[in-house]
Amino acid sequence: MNKAALLNARVHTLRYEAEGIISVELRPLGDTVFAPFDAGSHIDLHLANGLVRSYSLLNSPSDRGRYVVGILRDRNSRGGSEYVHSQLRVGMPLSISPPRNNFELDLSASHSVLVAGGIGITPIYCMFRQLLALGKSAELIYCARSRQEAALVEALGGLDARVTYHFNDEKGVPPDLAAYLAGQPADTHLYCCGPTPMLEAFESTCERLGYPHAHIERFAAAELPPSEDAQSSYSVELKRSGKTLAVEPGLSLLDVLLEAGCDIDHSCREGVCGSCETRVVEGEIDHRDGVLTKAERAANKSMMVCVSGCKSRRLVLDL
Repeated sequence: MNKAALLNARVHTLRYEAEGIISVELRPLGDTVFAPFDAGSHIDLHLANGLVRSYSLLNSPSDRGRYVVGILRDRNSRGGSEYVHSQLRVGMPLSISPPRNNFELDLSASHSVLVAGGIGITPIYCMFRQLLALGKSAELIYCARSRQEAALVEALGGLDARVTYHFNDEKGVPPDLAAYLAGQPADTHLYCCGPTPMLEAFESTCERLGYPHAHIERFAAAELPPSEDAQSSYSVELKRSGKTLAVEPGLSLLDVLLEAGCDIDHSCREGVCGSCETRVVEGEIDHRDGVLTKAERAANKSMMVCVSGCKSRRLVLDL
């Protein structure tokens, strides 16, 4: 990301939310102004150890002057959540990105069903509250390994709303999404945020039940087998500048574009934040991100250049 676009923030509050989960409240530092955001948005934290990590905003969009994120201490942390839990302290300055939204609510829906798995409650909680505040018909299904590991349960209990809980240790089995989601009108909009196995089960269940309006938010790009096309070179034509670049095997398309002087907004380099989305004019894309839906991938109109590549020998980008 362009450093000039980053916001200066200060850690205002650290709060225990559940076993292994804390919330981090950020306030503007100096003359920084926090932009408004919509439910489903996330921000990137630029951590002092050099890592950049994306986290969903859980506070209400009606809040002004603060961003709150919930962060799970990941057992397989590669330095992001571990740093936040062990090193972040109240009063510390922190560079963050402005909010971005790859998980927008459709406020015209007659009914919305929101499904959260574990720490996936963070964007879902914000979305649920917005729907309720607007008087929209909505229900929440919250799944976690245990009640002790489920954040925001107390806050949800204070809402006059329909919430279904599924805690594996209490039920004795993982959630049966088909049973929870069956019987909804076909025009219902369904949203899910959680671990990859839950997202895959959610998508396949919605497809099987005939629900066309299914939306997901990933913590990380889905793990895909290595692409055979990654061993082939391809050319990239930049339609607006007229440049043609070569992407050799093993090289990141983003790095090639940056090396050529292209001003590409980027942040996570993992295909989840959405900041490097670039419009595609021509070419068969090897999509490897966690942002675009199946329909968006099939449309072949854009790509995340940090992780995705090209299956054809020629790619044309709107750059």
